[in-house]
Amino acid sequence: MDHFTVVTNCLDATRAFYEQLGLSVGPRPDFGPVDGLWLYAQDHAVLHVVTVPTMPSPRRGAIDHMAFFGEGIAALLETFVQQGRPYKLIRLPRPWSTWQVFVDDPNGAEVEIDFDAAEQVPAHLKSAARPW
Repeated sequence: MDHFTVVTNCLDATRAFYEQLGLSVGPRPDFGPVDGLWLYAQDHAVLHVVTVPTMPSPRRGAIDHMAFFGEGIAALLETFVQQGRPYKLIRLPRPWSTWQVFVDDPNGAEVEIDFDAAEQVPAHLKSAARPW
């Protein structure tokens, strides 16, 4: 796996969303008139964002969602609650017990963030999640 590409007509909101998840903007080739940015996880550009004047209709592709590993689930969920951003929260069955958070980015792409089973989620953040 190398990267995902997201198209957006709201670049600033898209950038802020993914930076909040721990990605950082880094170098991007000059694609001429095609604006956008590349977001990195450590030293690898895992998400390419392309700016479009209007979102394509119909939307392209068949990817269901993209997933990342995360740390600090409680802090992230608190931020989502403060922003009024809906999220889904599940815990995988044993023996994994991994926490999974599902949230839509500003363009409607579903993002999954997986957290270690040892992380703690306060009750108020469990009850704030959207039902499955």
